[in-house]
Amino acid sequence: MHTLLTSLLTSLALLCSAASWAQTFPSKPIRIVVGFPAGGPLDQHARLLSDKLQAVLGQPVMIDYKAGAGGTVGAQEVMKAAPDGHTLMLANTGVMVINPALYSRLPYATLKDFVPVARTAMQPLALLVNTKLPVHTLKEFIRYTRERPGQINYGSAGNGGISHLVPEMFKTATGLFMVHIPYRGSAPAFTDLMAGQVQFMAESIPQAANYHKQGKVRALAVTSRERNPALPDVPTVIESGLKGFEVVGFYGFLAPAGTPKEVVSKLSDAFRQVLALPEIRQRMTTQGADPAFLGAEDFAKFLSTELPRWAKAVQQSGAKLD
Repeated sequence: MHTLLTSLLTSLALLCSAASWAQTFPSKPIRIVVGFPAGGPLDQHARLLSDKLQAVLGQPVMIDYKAGAGGTVGAQEVMKAAPDGHTLMLANTGVMVINPALYSRLPYATLKDFVPVARTAMQPLALLVNTKLPVHTLKEFIRYTRERPGQINYGSAGNGGISHLVPEMFKTATGLFMVHIPYRGSAPAFTDLMAGQVQFMAESIPQAANYHKQGKVRALAVTSRERNPALPDVPTVIESGLKGFEVVGFYGFLAPAGTPKEVVSKLSDAFRQVLALPEIRQRMTTQGADPAFLGAEDFAKFLSTELPRWAKAVQQSGAKLD
């Protein structure tokens, strides 16, 4: 009886402590770790949200860059941080769901070493071709490529990245045989796409829309379920005849494993408030990302379905990094 009473009192004390912690959180500046260099898309996203997040939480929000190993260095930094909600990781598709399948000795497991806080954006891609290719629709491209197995090359920003894996998913869905040409970044891949050294590419909307509007490449379809405001006349892959083909990148915030549920809930609600602001939604869209908030629990469910999906794409691509 005494042991049971002690156990109940201990549990009650812990609950009171957690509730008190949540009420006083945050008690110091929030640090957002970005595992890539300053100036990139993730940095833009972090900067866009940080000012408004600061206003909601009542504490300064600082961005800390820990670049290296495809975001792995930043992930390790957050994984080892105190689980008190004051250190968060802003991660992309690669860090959260591609790296676990791509790296054979990855030092973290997404759903074991982190707690999902909020998904903040989805980032669709456009399927692009060189303008000299005699195709103007995705159906025409599929037919053209099917008649020329192994003769069509597609460029990517590197092995195992989203611009590599989305064409691999497209190949699986259509049964096409295309040859992968990896580059060191999207800029040289785009240069060769425009020059005709590669004929096909999948790239995030802002850059793709810019080159498409200049007539330097031709966008055949977008990979989201709905058309994108930046390319309103370009159909989706689903509209083009590939049922169920919806593949988009995404951004989200994670906290170290062990962060109290009440603190995660408070952070998640802060992101919900920020993403409801019309100004933020409009500016995010111009950056090529669609506002797409998911709270902590729904984000965790989303990640649990995305992890095996991307693992399958990595396996089919044959990509492996150590």
